[in-house]
Amino acid sequence: MYVCMCHAVTEDQVKKAIDGGANTPRQIAKGCRAGTDCGSCVRRIQALLGEHGARPCPTARLAAKLGLADPGAPEVPAEPAGEARGAAPVVPLRAA
Repeated sequence: MYVCMCHAVTEDQVKKAIDGGANTPRQIAKGCRAGTDCGSCVRRIQALLGEHGARPCPTARLAAKLGLADPGAPEVPAEPAGEARGAAPVVPLRAA
């Protein structure tokens, strides 16, 4: 499975980098460039590092310390505009 779509880096490539001694997303990026473009794969890279015994992401440690939700947990979708409690319904404009 691809981890980084920008640079076509697979999960196996990231695991090989970890097995080769990479302990941080930055060290993985030096080898295969994963996480250096849009950044959407960095959380997955951090998860793979955690699964292989690397220290947890600083953001996760801070969130746990502050008692906040896990940053890797799925987000709760926001209410659509105009449907929030007490808000007036959204009425589409008509062309004149």
